[in-house]
Amino acid sequence: MPEAQRPHAPGDAAAPTQWTIDAILALYELPLLDLLHRAQQVHRAHHDPARIQLSTLLSVKTGGCPEDCAYCPQSARYETPVQAQATMPLQEVLDAARQARAAGAQRFCMGAAWRSPTARQIDTMAEMVAGVKALGMETCVTLGMLKPGQADTLKAAGLDYYNHNLDTAPEFYGKIISTRSFQDRLDTLERVRDAGLKVCCGGIVGMGESRTERAGLIAQLARLDPPPESVPINRLVKVPGTPLHDAPDLDPLEFVRTIAVARITMPAAVVRLSAGREDLDESTQILCFMAGASSIFYGDKLLTTANPGEDRDRTLLRRLGLHPAGAAAAAPD
Repeated sequence: MPEAQRPHAPGDAAAPTQWTIDAILALYELPLLDLLHRAQQVHRAHHDPARIQLSTLLSVKTGGCPEDCAYCPQSARYETPVQAQATMPLQEVLDAARQARAAGAQRFCMGAAWRSPTARQIDTMAEMVAGVKALGMETCVTLGMLKPGQADTLKAAGLDYYNHNLDTAPEFYGKIISTRSFQDRLDTLERVRDAGLKVCCGGIVGMGESRTERAGLIAQLARLDPPPESVPINRLVKVPGTPLHDAPDLDPLEFVRTIAVARITMPAAVVRLSAGREDLDESTQILCFMAGASSIFYGDKLLTTANPGEDRDRTLLRRLGLHPAGAAAAAPD
């Protein structure tokens, strides 16, 4: 097998250009236990297997988005249970961050349903970022496409991570969204990198894509130079009113395979078990941790969809012997 298509040995930090779709498909097609074993070896070579990073995600501006993402209940184009709400006041955001910190979260992520923020909206978000950073937490925002200079403003306010997912493979992308291009997403990621911010970038599986298209998503992520520091893998949450409400269910073991493949192809990344956990049983979640997931979103809600409650997650992590990756630093309130 040519080097460019050879599945790499455990612990290899493969160069981005080495992960072809064929090489990634070869990983997907391994017997499941072999794939999990290999992913766990890579995970242990780069991460503390007893530690889990906890992030809390808050929607600071909900609904009314002009985009047509087929999975998203916040799109103004669809009739969904989500009601549009104005941007939250700063103090409410900071109160939510304090509660998340008290519950054990190390990173506080803020999402706003914008296509692309205005200068005024960026200034508002910068104020929120600075306030959360002062609480001793890592900060992350997801605000849509960024214009030149906006990432620099967020960086100056203390932002650590910018989330901007690729969503899916380029070949499948046009079936999911038409209001922005795949290249638009890459352009925003370039602006984020140029500002010196860390990248949080992943995608969604279970939208009707093929395994080859799932491999295409992972290939795009692994080829980013450098690969993302944080890779959220989302399982589609089927919300009434969205075009994907009736999408076929994804085999839970295929989701586990995707976590494992992400871990192997991006060894240093924090692979986050993200949306869709509410519908996964504990056994499947445990397999995801075996596959190399090293982070979860923590709290009752992810933007607008349900997430396992904090008590439920704490119980599961305690039973598994997993511990938070590091408590947020104490800071005056």
